[in-house]
Amino acid sequence: MLEGIWWFFSNIGMAFYNFGYAVTHPGLWLDWSNKEAVMRFVYYGASVELFFVIFNALVILTVICMLRPNLMWGVVRGLEWFSNTLGRFFAWAGLLMVVQQIIIVFMQRIFARPDIVFGFGVPLQFDISWYAEELKLYNALIIVFCVAYTFVQGGHVRVDLIYAGAKFRTKKILDMFGALFFMIPFAVLTWLYGWYFMWRHLIVPNPSASDTLDRLLAKSRALRWNVETTGFSPSGFNGYFLFKVLLCLFCVMVFLQAITVLYRSWREFREGPESEGRYLDRDTLGEGEEAFEGTH
Repeated sequence: MLEGIWWFFSNIGMAFYNFGYAVTHPGLWLDWSNKEAVMRFVYYGASVELFFVIFNALVILTVICMLRPNLMWGVVRGLEWFSNTLGRFFAWAGLLMVVQQIIIVFMQRIFARPDIVFGFGVPLQFDISWYAEELKLYNALIIVFCVAYTFVQGGHVRVDLIYAGAKFRTKKILDMFGALFFMIPFAVLTWLYGWYFMWRHLIVPNPSASDTLDRLLAKSRALRWNVETTGFSPSGFNGYFLFKVLLCLFCVMVFLQAITVLYRSWREFREGPESEGRYLDRDTLGEGEEAFEGTH
């Protein structure tokens, strides 16, 4: 147990040095013309070192925000604005998905064409099956970039057997508990899996989560880019590596939303029921929404 405690606090201390060294030596991990720099980026992207750097930064930010409530509200507003902006933009992918599906049906059933051509000058021409499979990408974009937006808008389904009947401050405690012990661990664990899953479809030799830094540096001698372009069918969508990238971005969105929930719940817990929903930017249908609610 003492070894575990020593490991934890030693990593907290080393995180300050690791962060400073990474900032002052960016070429070691950002100069991708150097194959070893690519492997260092891969290794540290899901490493213990990065975890404790982020852990330290989050702890320091939280302590400062607790001492300065206006700053905490500023962080909440900034993160919610970020989530809302991305969500409102990428929600249009749903309309694009519907329009593209209609075009596919028309081209197949009415014009009996095997392909679709878009563009001016240099045309973009793919088989209809390519466009049909590409619809999955629009769905993935909506899931990844609208997950935090939907949370801000209160659109996620939740089980309210206990939560609905709880007192105001009890609800805030449950929200903070959920953010700390469910959302953040979920985002971290999924990132640890998704990071190497993504890179295994971008480069060879394939990196592994069990590889040490020295092992990855040795592999860098044979490093080459090998972006996955194989589809499920010969003429199908061939950009499936994008889904691996989106998986990592999904973890980032969930992690940032967890921080938002934690900070907002803390401020509302401290300030009382009158602070609930403060600065919350939710979409409405205006008078139409009020009329609809009045009929129920």
